[in-house]
Amino acid sequence: MAAGTIRYWAAAKAAAGVAEEPYTAETLAEALEAARANHPGELVRVLRRCSFLVDGDPVGTRSHETVRLAEGGTVEVLPPFAGG
Repeated sequence: MAAGTIRYWAAAKAAAGVAEEPYTAETLAEALEAARANHPGELVRVLRRCSFLVDGDPVGTRSHETVRLAEGGTVEVLPPFAGG
C-alpha cells in the first residue's frame, strides 16, 4: 500500500470539510472509495463531476482502478471550475 495526500479544491474542499488528508491505497479507485467512506454525503456527489491529477499528471478517461498510486504521491481533486 502506498501512502500519500489527497488535496481537495473548491467545491470538493467544501464538501470534504478539509483541504487535504492522507490516503493509504494502491490505486486511485481505492483512495477515492476511502474518501467517500470518510465523507459521506455531498463529497460523494461532487466526486462524480471531478477530474483528477495524480502526481501532476491528468487521469483523464483512464479507469481509476488502473491508476497506480506512488508512495508519497499526491492526488488532486478538481471540480469543474467556471471561467478561464
